[in-house]
Amino acid sequence: MRRVVITGLGAVTPLGAGVKHTWRRLLDGNTGIVSTTGLGAKFDLLPSRVAGLVPQGSRQDGFWQAKDWLPASEARQMALFAQYAAAAASEALDDAGWHPTAQHDLEATGVTIGSGIGNLDEAYNTSVAFDQGGYRKVSPLFVPRLLINLAAGHISIRYGFKGPNHAATTACTTGVHAIGDASRLIMFGDANVMVAGGAESCIHPLAVAGFARARSLATAWNDNPAASSRPFDRDRAGFVIGEGAGIMVLEELEHAKARKANIYAEVRGYGLSSDAYHMTAPQEDGDGAYLAMKQALKHAGLKPNAVDYVNAHATSTILGDAAENKAIKRLLLGSEGRKRASEVNISSTKGAIGHLLGAAGAVEAIFTALAVNHNVLPPTLNLENPGNPPEQFDCNYVAKVAQRRPVNAALSNSFGFGGTNASLCVTKYE
Repeated sequence: MRRVVITGLGAVTPLGAGVKHTWRRLLDGNTGIVSTTGLGAKFDLLPSRVAGLVPQGSRQDGFWQAKDWLPASEARQMALFAQYAAAAASEALDDAGWHPTAQHDLEATGVTIGSGIGNLDEAYNTSVAFDQGGYRKVSPLFVPRLLINLAAGHISIRYGFKGPNHAATTACTTGVHAIGDASRLIMFGDANVMVAGGAESCIHPLAVAGFARARSLATAWNDNPAASSRPFDRDRAGFVIGEGAGIMVLEELEHAKARKANIYAEVRGYGLSSDAYHMTAPQEDGDGAYLAMKQALKHAGLKPNAVDYVNAHATSTILGDAAENKAIKRLLLGSEGRKRASEVNISSTKGAIGHLLGAAGAVEAIFTALAVNHNVLPPTLNLENPGNPPEQFDCNYVAKVAQRRPVNAALSNSFGFGGTNASLCVTKYE
């Protein structure tokens, strides 16, 4: 089977526009979660008034404005989630040094980028306009800006990539599914290079209202947004909605070596499973998460005791964090795992950026690759007291402060509504 390595990274997150800016602020313990007060009257009436918003400003300062990344003519055709994807893809391709012009290279380069919800703003605003003004109030760009696969489509068109053009949309597992699927396209010879990841921008009153009605969102920290996303903490009480994009350039190993590309890490394994249990809630024992991680290690050819770090899905919900914690401990403290829970290193970077839904898995896979590359564990912010119940939360959750540790192999988890689960195994390239 052909080996797959990571040669380029790009991101737009609540911590900033650009991977270096985002990663530095993450390790420094900064947060991108802010109040939604001032975004509009409808936001002010919602029970959850915090969000992980991409900061606005110039690219030079590590912030976001579309004109710094895209020509105005292209930006007009794209929904915001696709703009984020295009910007992150541009950064990742520059980082990888991959700008092919030869026909055989263009045919061997593909794109797989997904989104969980995509362009809710467009759907809502156009529905209102159509209801009030009829047919002529519908933009001719309505459908292209609505379709989730247009993020991948725009990037393929922009660069002339003629390989696989694919989009995953599997709720909050989207980002890992996109990267994992892309890795298999390379493994099986459908492409030599893939631009892969997830993008999301649906911080809209309707989306917040929907998640709040489902009792999924944090509502007790509106006066202290920085403290609202608190994975694994005993006071956790729901996730914080976020936005952004994460894109990787994946490449067949010999192809990368031939052009002397910088290699961050290797994608060694990819596991998928289903809870087959409930529409939104995980199984209490985390069996679906366990099966996905087990499959990822099986494909990687690694035993559980080889895993040095887990970037957890942990969104800061009571049930979800507890189920994933059980699954990780079951896997990594089993017969082929470590002896003590304190030796299991887990963190959730959602404490800093919130939950980016369809983009979450891709951004967190980038953090996982950087953890492997730099031998550092990113922190879990707001972790004052692990627990609920405390006796089950006895691992190293990298509370508040990043830790320097050898990281040769890591797992990055993502789980979504409908019981869909995925885990990516990333290792040092050797």
